[in-house]
Amino acid sequence: MADIQDKPDVDKDTIRLIGEAIRTADPDLVVFTGDQIRGYDPAYIDTFLRRRGEEPGARVRLVTEIEAKLQGVRRKMAQRRNPDVPPVDDVVTPDELMDDTRRKVRDTFAAFLGPVMNAGVPFAATYGNHDFQCGILADEQDGIYREFPGCLNPCAGSGDLALEPGTFALPVEASDGSGRVAMGVTMINSGDYAEKNTPAERDAQYPLYATNPRRLDLADSDGYGTPSPEAIAWLESSQRALAARNGGKPVPTIAFQHIPPQEFYDVLKEVPAWTPNAVEGARTHAGRCYVLDESKCRPGSRLGEAIGCADENVGEVDAMRDAGGYFALFCGHDHKNAFVGHSDGIDLGYAPTCGFECYGPKSRLRGIRLFEFREDDPAAYVTHMLTWGDLVGRYSGNEVRVWFEDHCVTDGASVRNELRRPQVFATLAALGGAAAYWLARSFRRKPVSRR
Repeated sequence: MADIQDKPDVDKDTIRLIGEAIRTADPDLVVFTGDQIRGYDPAYIDTFLRRRGEEPGARVRLVTEIEAKLQGVRRKMAQRRNPDVPPVDDVVTPDELMDDTRRKVRDTFAAFLGPVMNAGVPFAATYGNHDFQCGILADEQDGIYREFPGCLNPCAGSGDLALEPGTFALPVEASDGSGRVAMGVTMINSGDYAEKNTPAERDAQYPLYATNPRRLDLADSDGYGTPSPEAIAWLESSQRALAARNGGKPVPTIAFQHIPPQEFYDVLKEVPAWTPNAVEGARTHAGRCYVLDESKCRPGSRLGEAIGCADENVGEVDAMRDAGGYFALFCGHDHKNAFVGHSDGIDLGYAPTCGFECYGPKSRLRGIRLFEFREDDPAAYVTHMLTWGDLVGRYSGNEVRVWFEDHCVTDGASVRNELRRPQVFATLAALGGAAAYWLARSFRRKPVSRR
């Protein structure tokens, strides 16, 4: 499940989709790939963090301020409480604000985990670039997850397979009771934002971020983050720890994280700018247009937007190949993408958003990716999407909002991507033709004055 990205009162359609997917699949494990929390939601306006290390609530996006006013959310003033002064309405201590946010985070988790816990299915979670923005960092969120029954997230540093919050490996034992590890499920914290700019530089660029926070997200940064150097090294050491329980042989392992690495572009094909359904690359790949490379991607794959990878390639995929055992890496982050490709011995794939409180594709295409593994050959897995369209119906409870999220444009590249969608181009061409016809008839009907 990728990019639930919701407020404490999780959208009912999201809960329904999760419940229907679990009922249909009867899974043995649920994994969350990050951005479970809509950290920039007005619910967290008092403790919002644009970047880690900043003052909570000090750098809020303009769109969040507007949302807060529309929803009637009032910001609370935080100050150190003077015991000699009577309390004042809407004046609270910073600790009280953080306690309130912790309660909201628990409410968010309880909502989307409800169908999972009711079915008695264990789960594991890693983190994205928006989870921490609510003000509660990953290490504390990890502890909150463990309050819920079925959580498999281990305490950071508790063993060879548990490095840090969101970075750990889960061994799946063979069914013969021998204790041999048949396969591994690895979760990786892919980071949030790069931190090459100084705080002063980020502050100087804040006005651009505040007014255009979806281009938004990266207007004041050096791009998205990457897994830590320790995590890259751990990919090999954890594989060795798993192999020690498998007679020294590498253990077939699938990995999940939030932000995709640059290698995801390797399963795309560069095409001319006028190619239907092509999307423009982002940042380091900007100015070039791509479609799926059908020779590398499975049938049913879908490319709906640019791959939002980090500007820096830290060698994560190479480390997986060198370690042995890793056969697939799946990500979220780019809500409209749902492809599975193969490049140099490893599968690279997506799950789209399963949430209805964030941007994404049409309602019927939002969904959850199902994996089925055979014990004798986990790398020969089967995967397909469990979508809203298949499980529930064509339309969601707020189709107007979903339509806007599917067609929302924020810059020139997104406008051009929209125009490359055949349906959009045909609609605009028809409207343009109708307008031209109406204008022509209007001119013909005007009387001609004669002298």
